[in-house]
Amino acid sequence: MATERLTVAGIELEALRLGQGPKLLLLHGFDTIAPDAPFLELLARRYEILAPSVPGFGRSPRPDDLCTVYDLVHLYLALIARLGGAAHVVGFSFGGWLAAEIAAASCHNIAKLVLVDALGVKIGGRETRDILDIFNTHPREVMKRRWHDPRHAPDYNALPDDALVQLAQNRETLCLYGWQPYMYNPRLNRWLAQISVPTLVLWGAEDGIVAPAYGKSYAALIPGARFATIAAAGHHPEIEQPRAFVDAVFGFLEH
Repeated sequence: MATERLTVAGIELEALRLGQGPKLLLLHGFDTIAPDAPFLELLARRYEILAPSVPGFGRSPRPDDLCTVYDLVHLYLALIARLGGAAHVVGFSFGGWLAAEIAAASCHNIAKLVLVDALGVKIGGRETRDILDIFNTHPREVMKRRWHDPRHAPDYNALPDDALVQLAQNRETLCLYGWQPYMYNPRLNRWLAQISVPTLVLWGAEDGIVAPAYGKSYAALIPGARFATIAAAGHHPEIEQPRAFVDAVFGFLEH
């Protein structure tokens, strides 16, 4: 596995690259993808993985004038164009929102799309909160809603100071991109119908951040999309059930 620096449209990105095979672009969620995550190594047995850190996350600096999901969509469209040939795109949570926006804008150079417990759309009525507000909910409740088995959650008390600073920076950046309205684009529902590549919407069956019913409605907005759940998993099925997650992804990408 190698960590590298990419420059796309004049913007510097930190990225993980590993494996060989067809290209698979991973877009992270609330936090960057851990280099030692078991699902990452499993995916890399058949695919060349590229997992960039969103500007402002990890060690990807954020230019002052880059502050919206719109900016990120154009950044990643430029990155995909540089990959050479069609790539599969997998987005987790916040990254699933980005992946959906990217594919709605242009499916050129995207082979297949996987949205994992994705944010980004409004399903319920005006007074319905589709997505748990992780910033204004007690941390114990967020933990409960985020994980099927909290033993998979990071132990923040054990993190070194630099990791805690990085975590705080990630949260601040997430808030910048997705605060108003909270973690969705009111226009995206309409434009999901423009996605023209095979799509899998994959959900943790016990997700309390965005419920499976939200995911099923999300899939219904994308022409021909499949919806599937992973048992005994919350908002991060790739972490709680890495083998089941990878089997589902392989089964979709390779058939």
